This record gives sequence, C-alpha cells and structure tokens, in this order.
Amino acid sequence: DPWRPTPVKEESRKQIVETHYFNVDRVAFSSAQVGQFERFILHENNGDTVGVLAVTADGKIPFVEQYRIPTHRWTLEIPAGHANAPSEQYLDVASRKLREEAGYEASKLTQFTRFINTPSFSSQYTALYLATGLKEVDRSAIGPETPRPAVRLYTQQEAMEMVTNGTIVDAKTIIA
Repeated sequence: DPWRPTPVKEESRKQIVETHYFNVDRVAFSSAQVGQFERFILHENNGDTVGVLAVTADGKIPFVEQYRIPTHRWTLEIPAGHANAPSEQYLDVASRKLREEAGYEASKLTQFTRFINTPSFSSQYTALYLATGLKEVDRSAIGPETPRPAVRLYTQQEAMEMVTNGTIVDAKTIIA
C-alpha cells in the first residue's frame, strides 16, 4: 500500500560505488521496531529501462539472443535497454532499442505496464511497450559481449512453451 506511512526513517546516505551504469549507496535507517540498520541501494545513472514486445504482421515475436556475463549464459529476450541520458523519454528508448536490437521500426508503440525490477535493493522500474505495424530496418551493434545479436522469431505459443521449459528466463520477457 503506497499510501501507508513508512515504517523506517532514513538517517544518512553515502555513495560507495560509482560506475558508468549505476551507483551504490549505503543507507542508514532507524525503525521503532528494530532500531538502527543499513541497506545498500542500487541507482541506475540514466534512469529506468524499457522492454518492447513487438508483434509482426504474421503474429511472430522477435527475441534477441544475448550473452549475459553475470549469469554466464545466453538468453532470449525482448528488445530492451536503458536511456542514453536521463532526459531520454521512455518512448524514444523503446523505439531505439527495437531498431538497434531487433531491426524493426513500429508505426505504433503503446506502454502497457510498468514494474519495479528488484525492489529489495534497486529503485529501477521497467516500462513495457507493445510494438505493432513493424517495418524491417538495419540493426546496429549493441555491446562487446554480443556485438550483433541474432534475432529469432517465435509465435506466442512457442514463446510460452519456452517460458515453461526454462529456455526463456529473463523476467521482463516473461512478464511481457
């Protein structure tokens, strides 16, 4: 319940890690129930992220193959990413990521939900968009670990089967 009073009071905050993508703060809190305690909170430098559930004219969904270093595995994900600057709007990020990662432009992008990624230690949200009216365009490199990812097209039924059998494990993709 977001309207309920907070059960803790923030006493102090100190940034302890700064990177190009995120910062980590050590935050001291107090609570009537437990007294003083600390938490580490992750803040993304360029704000929230977006994910794009794109659907082609024949009902296929493009998934991007990406190698994810923290998990040491390949993933199948919807096109997604973060802003290049804090001022970049969600809709612009969604359009850019769809173009860069999957090689499509959409005549219509509609936000259908927004969720908190990991509320236990991060302030980051992800906004999900539905992209329709797709037109193929050139893709670009997206990162050193997967410079030009493969794009795979699957039906909704195939995608649901891959969620069930553990092929698709990315949270934003499963939510979409």
